[in-house]
Amino acid sequence: MAVGERDLDAALDAVLGSGSELAPAAAALSAAYRSGRRPGEVLDDPTAARAYAAVRMPATFAAVRAALRAAGPGLRPTTLLDIGGGTGAAVWAAAASLPSLRSAHVLDGSAPALALGRGIAARAPDPVLAGATWTRARWPVDLPGADLATLAYFAGELRPEQQVAVVAAAAERAGAVAVVEPGTPAGFADLLRARDTLLGMGFRIVAPCPHDLDCPWATGSDWCHFPVRLPRSARHRQVKGARLGWEDEKFSYVVAVRDGADRPEGRPEGRPEGRIVRHPVQRKGMVELTVCAARPGIERVIVSKRSGADYRAARDAGWGDAWPPHP
Repeated sequence: MAVGERDLDAALDAVLGSGSELAPAAAALSAAYRSGRRPGEVLDDPTAARAYAAVRMPATFAAVRAALRAAGPGLRPTTLLDIGGGTGAAVWAAAASLPSLRSAHVLDGSAPALALGRGIAARAPDPVLAGATWTRARWPVDLPGADLATLAYFAGELRPEQQVAVVAAAAERAGAVAVVEPGTPAGFADLLRARDTLLGMGFRIVAPCPHDLDCPWATGSDWCHFPVRLPRSARHRQVKGARLGWEDEKFSYVVAVRDGADRPEGRPEGRPEGRIVRHPVQRKGMVELTVCAARPGIERVIVSKRSGADYRAARDAGWGDAWPPHP
């Protein structure tokens, strides 16, 4: 049974209680992050873990779900390994977007986060979540095998050389790897490191990149990231001291699959010819798209009303969608 935001919100409400009670702990957590401390350094306290789940689980769930859905129907894992999974947002996202999934295993260094994640997942109307395995592990660690390995908002807890080692270990043990990081310049730098590692180990990119070439934004002042809008529950608004009923999460991601001998020269299933990498700009009788493609890289595509079906598709297209719509 697929799960959604309402199921996650209901589980969080049942386990976390009032958002107003967690607001002071959430504020302290935000202050710790701003001071440069890493999440793994502040989540070894049950109250901090609860505040983290209240503040970050909905946004992480939305970002990872968007990344996995962008990979298309070709991503059909039955087993999932969530590395540095904390309270399990990525497992919720996988259960929501991958109907083939049958089992999940979460590894993290924080015992309170794992215990909380297990309690939240136990309230999910999905057997994959309710039956997930939660294991405490410090890095480096020998990873179990899985069809898909996820690393969500985890690289920031590691030094660059550790990031490379963990992604490489995941690639050795999984047939597909999904990495999701904050949509910031620093998060994108971590993401690029993971992308390069996966390509160096023979993996091929499924999403968001339409190619396996060097990223055209690897150098320069811009960076590749995407938005996802998620609804805020009453508890989420309370704990963040927010008024709006929604928030926009910006994230960078890569989903890659092990190259198969049956398609060494072909395009991996689900990979688009191009990807819209900024908000489309609509003007009278035309739509301007910023598209990343294998050649020539980042380009501005003007779709006029004379283009018929493509123009109608461009008017409905959004940041992060595949382009062209009819490959």
